[in-house]
This record gives sequence, C-alpha cells and structure tokens, in this order.
Amino acid sequence: MRVSGVVANLQVDDIAAARDFYTDYLGLSIEGFNLGWVAHYQSPDGEAHVQLVTRDAKAPKDSVISVHVGSGVEEAYEDAKRRGFEIVYPLTEEPWGLRRFFVRAPDGNVINITSHSDE
Repeated sequence: MRVSGVVANLQVDDIAAARDFYTDYLGLSIEGFNLGWVAHYQSPDGEAHVQLVTRDAKAPKDSVISVHVGSGVEEAYEDAKRRGFEIVYPLTEEPWGLRRFFVRAPDGNVINITSHSDE
C-alpha cells in the first residue's frame, strides 16, 4: 500500500461553529468540501489539512484519521483482512465519490482508508 496523504478527523459538535477557529485563526482557509457532517479545510499552500466531523454519515464508528491510498484501496482492504485486523466498516463505494473502509488499529484507533474517484 502506498499512502499519499493523512488527514486528522477532528470530532466537533457543530462544523459551522468550529469553522472560524480553523479557518480564521489557524489559516486553513480553503474549504475543499462540506457535506454537512464532514468538512475539509486546508492552508492556501496546500501543506496543512484537517477534517471536521460531527458523526460519520454511514459508518458505525468515527475515524480519527483518513489515510489516502489512491488506487490501492482494494489491496489495502485485503491486506488488513489477511493480517486479521478488525474491519469496522467494509469496503464501500460512497455516493460522494470515494471508496473506503474503516479498520481498527491494534491500539484501538479507527482508521479510514480511502481512495477518491479522481485518484
């Protein structure tokens, strides 16, 4: 698996209420997307990223990070199963344009392994 990016998923009660801190104060002023339950912000130079999440729209647990693996998401899924890691949310094609699954790391953290349709 080749990881092309890792983004922190921060739990918030209300994205609109939290947005000013991350955009105005921290300078993550570019909103990549906002689905109401998850929004992505980045710095103008594209080097810093964060996602604000109220509650995942479909998965039974929220993830702490999203790991982008490009076209290798199926390979990553099979490798996680082969290694005996708990699959929290199966490999799924989401209506908002990505394929993803959630896996529980041995430390208990839930990780979102994802591939956007344009990768």
